[in-house]
Amino acid sequence: MANVLIIDDDPATCKLLTKMVERLGGHTAAAAQTLRLGLAAAEGRAFDAVFLDVRLPDGCGLDLVAQFRDLPSRPEVVIITGYGDQDGAEMAVKNGAWDYIQKPFSPEKILLTLNRVLQYREDLKQTPQPARALQAEGLIGSSSQMRTCRDFLARAANSEAHTLVTGETGTGKELFARIIHANSGRADKSFVVVDCAALPETLVESALFGHERGAFTGADRFRMGLIEQAHGGTLFLDEIGELPLAIQKSFLRFLQERRFRPVGGKKEIRSDFRLIAATNRSLSKMVGERRFREDLLHRLRALTFEIPPMRVRKSDIKELAVYYMSLICDKYEAETKGFSPDFFEALHAYDWPGNVRELINTLEGVFAETRYEPTLFPKHLPERIRVQMARSSVQEVSGEASAPASTPGPHRPASAETPPGFKDYRDRVLAEAETAYLKDLMAYTRGSIKDACRISGMGRTTLYNLMKKHNISRMGWS
Repeated sequence: MANVLIIDDDPATCKLLTKMVERLGGHTAAAAQTLRLGLAAAEGRAFDAVFLDVRLPDGCGLDLVAQFRDLPSRPEVVIITGYGDQDGAEMAVKNGAWDYIQKPFSPEKILLTLNRVLQYREDLKQTPQPARALQAEGLIGSSSQMRTCRDFLARAANSEAHTLVTGETGTGKELFARIIHANSGRADKSFVVVDCAALPETLVESALFGHERGAFTGADRFRMGLIEQAHGGTLFLDEIGELPLAIQKSFLRFLQERRFRPVGGKKEIRSDFRLIAATNRSLSKMVGERRFREDLLHRLRALTFEIPPMRVRKSDIKELAVYYMSLICDKYEAETKGFSPDFFEALHAYDWPGNVRELINTLEGVFAETRYEPTLFPKHLPERIRVQMARSSVQEVSGEASAPASTPGPHRPASAETPPGFKDYRDRVLAEAETAYLKDLMAYTRGSIKDACRISGMGRTTLYNLMKKHNISRMGWS
């Protein structure tokens, strides 16, 4: 018998799911109608599965999938929603949800999903999990996203499968590749890095496969290729999206045969290595644009992982800053720096488009400015970061402020009428403005939550909450 938690703001849905779980499934169920109450229930009791609504009075269920899954009982999360959204379904999967079910749902669908969850958990209990400490120097952070990263790295290191690591610039793709290599059975062999973006197109084939003396003008001696150098170890192809199409075909053949012939050579050479590739581009999109081979993509992504950007794991920023500033101080044999609380607040307010790499470079610059100062303050940070902090503080104030009394609107009182209380008038005008804006936004984006967030500058949670507050649906435009 399993324990199931249902989180939905609709009492009827909670009652229906509870009945399905208890009477038809033979399990026990608990229900909550807000994220806060649901999280409190999950923290106080072990659950096997959580059926989680998306739009809730105090937030978006999608944002807390990882938090629920990170609880001691590690429950599987099934998203249930009355608002079908392809972007939401993608986000649910990326956050670790088991399934994404759209209302109205049938008892058969719910029970089938629950039974599969329970079968998986039972199989997991009976499968021995080898305990192995992951050597991951430089992988800093204790957020749920970073715990997911460590889980992936441990699985990848225990495998020989081709691995594709994706993520924005500066997220640490090469660090991931090095950690996989260092924890694998090939750790004592070579780790060869190939920067595909830095290789001249005319020399890519020679660099990868090597060449014989006299193979082309300027080839005055034999050169061993990077593929042969990686024999027994790991070959890391960074920015593989930059690999020319003509070379992709040759490389695909090599992956299939594990044999290659140097440029100008007559004899085939065998090379055995673990392949890890990385890119900050969408290879699937490039396939559609005929700029990347689909068959090569299939070969590369036996294991895939997308490294989360800094802006979605800001709880790690303080830990990252302390770690890297300590390394910088050690490098220059300087005293360890202290940090004012608002220094971290400024770092937290910034979105870090360059991710961890940008943070490290920023801290290098801060150290250069403050080498002999014991404590770091926001004034020591670059202007772009201080400006972002200032703008954020202004936005918080303006979110609480209202339109002035002179703002025109349908409910503006005539001079002969007794004006309403300021708070009532402000709330009414603000609600009308928000409703009008959301309707225009949904009409313009044809119901696309992703485009609406991009245009409005709002996060997905804020947008969902406002739509729920004003009863705005995207369905009319989908």
